[in-house]
Amino acid sequence: MSLHLVKLCVGAASIEDLSEWQSQHRQRKHRDGKACVYHPTHQSPKKQAELLDGGSLYWVIRGTILVRQSLVGFEDGTKEDGTPCCLLLLAPPLIPVRPMPRRAFQGWRYLDAADAPPDLKSGKKDQVALMPAAMRKTLANLGLL
Repeated sequence: MSLHLVKLCVGAASIEDLSEWQSQHRQRKHRDGKACVYHPTHQSPKKQAELLDGGSLYWVIRGTILVRQSLVGFEDGTKEDGTPCCLLLLAPPLIPVRPMPRRAFQGWRYLDAADAPPDLKSGKKDQVALMPAAMRKTLANLGLL
């Protein structure tokens, strides 16, 4: 069973903000030559093999898990100030998920597959996916989704 990470997305007000930031500041190539985006973090996950077995990084945007990205690797890196860090390598597509409220925390946390919110399906069958993003978030914060 896959294991996931959940992390706060500081500074982004929406999925679109996160997408724009990543496209302008966080692009790189993976070892296999494919494009990916990266996110630096202080601690390196100990359960990397489980995370790379179908795991994703779930982003908390303004108190709600709204989107995920597939994890494709981990690398050692350095932050802009020169301190060492772990780079979380992510597949570029941002996949919207059913909104789930999440309290603030520091760093990242493991998220079991059974606790991860499901992806929003596109099309007319998933009424939640048809709602505007702001409405989904409000309903999730009220505990109605």
